[in-house]
Amino acid sequence: MNIKEKAITLRDDLRLYWKKPPMGRYMSFKEIASLAIGGLGIQFVVFCAQNMIISIGNTLISNTIGIAPKPMYIIYILSVILSFPLTALRGKIIDSSKSKKGRYRPFILSMGLPTAILSIGFVYMPYERMSMIAKCVTVLLFNIGLQFFYMFYYDVDSSIINVLSPNTYERSDVTSIKSVINSLAPTLGNIILPLVARAITGENTLVDIRIYRAFYPPMIIFGFFLGLLVYFNTEEKIVQAKTHTVKIKFTDAFRAVVRNKYFWIISLAGWIGFLENAVQNIMDWLYSYQEACSAAEYSLIVTIRGNASLWPMLFIPFLIRALGKRKILVVSNIINVIFIILMLPIIRLGDPSKIMWPLMFCFFFNYMAAYAVTLLTPGVNGDIRDYQQYITGERIDGMFVAVGAIGSVVTLITNAALPELYDRSGLNEDVARSLGFDGSNVYEVLSDPGYFKNICSVLIIAATVGATLNVIPYFFYDLTEIKQKAMVTVLKIRALFEDYGNGVLSDAALVEAIDIIEEAKIYHDKKIIKPSKDEIKKARKAKDKSAIKIAKQNYKNQKEENEKIEIAQYVIKEINKF
Repeated sequence: MNIKEKAITLRDDLRLYWKKPPMGRYMSFKEIASLAIGGLGIQFVVFCAQNMIISIGNTLISNTIGIAPKPMYIIYILSVILSFPLTALRGKIIDSSKSKKGRYRPFILSMGLPTAILSIGFVYMPYERMSMIAKCVTVLLFNIGLQFFYMFYYDVDSSIINVLSPNTYERSDVTSIKSVINSLAPTLGNIILPLVARAITGENTLVDIRIYRAFYPPMIIFGFFLGLLVYFNTEEKIVQAKTHTVKIKFTDAFRAVVRNKYFWIISLAGWIGFLENAVQNIMDWLYSYQEACSAAEYSLIVTIRGNASLWPMLFIPFLIRALGKRKILVVSNIINVIFIILMLPIIRLGDPSKIMWPLMFCFFFNYMAAYAVTLLTPGVNGDIRDYQQYITGERIDGMFVAVGAIGSVVTLITNAALPELYDRSGLNEDVARSLGFDGSNVYEVLSDPGYFKNICSVLIIAATVGATLNVIPYFFYDLTEIKQKAMVTVLKIRALFEDYGNGVLSDAALVEAIDIIEEAKIYHDKKIIKPSKDEIKKARKAKDKSAIKIAKQNYKNQKEENEKIEIAQYVIKEINKF
């Protein structure tokens, strides 16, 4: 098939499936386009608002507003404590939602608008005239609002794909498409920000609040309105009976999630790898404090670094089919460790102008590996929630966020390590004064080449330890794509039986139920045979093209039969309950 024929086929498919999904899929092209383009709008808001959330190493709050590491950690503790009831409330609201628009869609509007208003207000506060205490109180108060509205808005954007399709491969495919489009937000933001900064300040700096007052509000307003495409043009599709109503209590949902082993495996990976992101600010510091390059050059560097996320977006759907999510998670994290280690000899070279590009090379692969994991996260979370529905009989979504708040306690404790590392490596008032600064902004210490090198070296070593710990839990994750498909098939059977009992089962649904059960009867007592590539190797050795083709087809057929056998065993086990 030539390019012209492929283009014609694509055009015809777009017309045919614009409003209805293809066979075996759940999302129309209109929904996918709306989710991707609307998601781009949401990411414009996220690009700005995420920098307003209190976290250790946040450059907007620390370097720009001027809150030192120790006060930063104090307000960070307070913000985490205050977030607990807000997070629980978010979870309760999502799981008890009875809106006809669905479990997530209504909040694109109701949470997006307050997020936009708070984010714009944040950058317009007169921090220049505030004392340290006033700055801390102001940032903390805004964070209380953002912890509810922005985090709700962000969770909806991240999780809505889980209810738009129960097909794990479709989720991954759509997430990949969405991510390619959504990556334009940080890419454009990171390109334009240094140029706007240069135009406003006349210097190579990103630590002047005027930059953000000029740049953030237009991006936030545009992003909010574009994000409404998701609200108006998508439809949620949870696999459950038409007559089913949510009956699970808050406490029961909490206990159910606590018993979900896969939730703890994925959560643990993040918790024990808390130091992994210790290196995230090094390139910004190199530009702002060591003047390693011009504004134009830094824009190019940031653009290339940001481009690293494109490659996982393009190849993740194929890699999932070839390797499965677990192997990708393990391999990606190992690659991440390797390139963090390589940063250490580079930073020790000393000359800022010579290390910027080699460092960018390491960050490129670091970002690529990290983004592969980020791309898998929605699919993994969706599979975990399908598993939860399979073992409990109820669809639970919001409570995962609430139980995940336990991680905030762990993060609260572990994040104390980073300010301590900063302080012990020289990022403190005493060193700042010894270098001739007034000590009001301890990050000015980074202007000294010696301290810059030592501080960054310590952070790279810490990040290596964190990234190594991060990979360990993924070896225990065994929720495969076939298991997920089997569980969703069982959920369909349950929904069909419930609808049958309530007298609302349609003829089409009845036919589907019969087909599923009949196929399960054929395959459930067969043995799974591990497919071998020996035939393919022999055919390639003999250089017989037709034999290679036949051998590949036989290999594929065996894999498909194994999948049917595994699904059939789940279905028959479920049928026997009745």
